[in-house]
Amino acid sequence: MEYLDFEQPIKELYEQLDKCKEIGEESNIDVSATCENIQQKLEEIKKEIYGNLSAWQRVQLSRHPNRPYTVDYIKALCGDSFLELFGDRGVKDDKAMVGGLGKIGNQSFMFIGQQKGYNTKTRQYRNFGMANPEGYRKALRLMRMAEKFNIPIVTFVDTPGAYPGLEAEERGQGEAIARNIYEMFRIKVPIIVVIVGEGASGGALGIGVGDKVFMLENTWYSVISPESCSSILWRSWENKAQAAEALKLTSYDMKKNELIDDIIPEPLGGAHYDRETTFETVKKYIVNAFAELSLKKPNQLISNRIDKYSKMGAYTE
Repeated sequence: MEYLDFEQPIKELYEQLDKCKEIGEESNIDVSATCENIQQKLEEIKKEIYGNLSAWQRVQLSRHPNRPYTVDYIKALCGDSFLELFGDRGVKDDKAMVGGLGKIGNQSFMFIGQQKGYNTKTRQYRNFGMANPEGYRKALRLMRMAEKFNIPIVTFVDTPGAYPGLEAEERGQGEAIARNIYEMFRIKVPIIVVIVGEGASGGALGIGVGDKVFMLENTWYSVISPESCSSILWRSWENKAQAAEALKLTSYDMKKNELIDDIIPEPLGGAHYDRETTFETVKKYIVNAFAELSLKKPNQLISNRIDKYSKMGAYTE
């Protein structure tokens, strides 16, 4: 397990606990009371740290290398029933964007999401979760396929942003994202969006328009990352924590501002501490959302979706 800077007190207590157990195994000394005291102190410090997380600390948790990614969620939800589909039928297959058909129980879903890598090799292969235009066009192709066969759509958002390279711009990055946003408003089947990590800029919005939008507790959703915001305003990344607070990008800020529908709770310490519980919780939210949305007719879905987003940012005094 890797520990972030603010988690060092937890790391030290875990090391003490392991050492205490090791001494007990190697000798005849009864260390159960000492181990119990360390365990109790560990639980207290975890509740203290994770119960008072700053916006920047939640951003750090959303990027934790042990955190589950899109493919992990799909495998946990669908098992062997997932059939991945490839290509945008125009340029190539974008490995940063994955999608395909799978089942939760007896219900089929079209799953789409950004995928990051687990190590240096796979991160390069997945382009660090930053999709090119063909990734968004592949996503739209799969959404249209789902619509044709009346299959609900689930998208998993986890990206530091769409790929900003020159080639991506030459192939129409902005148009591809804008087209997805436009078309997703008119899709005639339920769309459920789950932000499982980073939700940055247009890269997230390209698959982020939905009837229900959920955020895991320790994720963020914003037009810009704290580092980029800091570099623009202060000409340095040193103020990223201050920028994170000002951007109001946490799940709680999003819920308060009515930009998402609900927050999916995570185990104490984050999704990576107890993956199975996280997967089960996400599954429950998806199944419950679909049960509600499946009662609505296509025209009603579209109308409600348009009304929902039209109200965002509109205020009367």
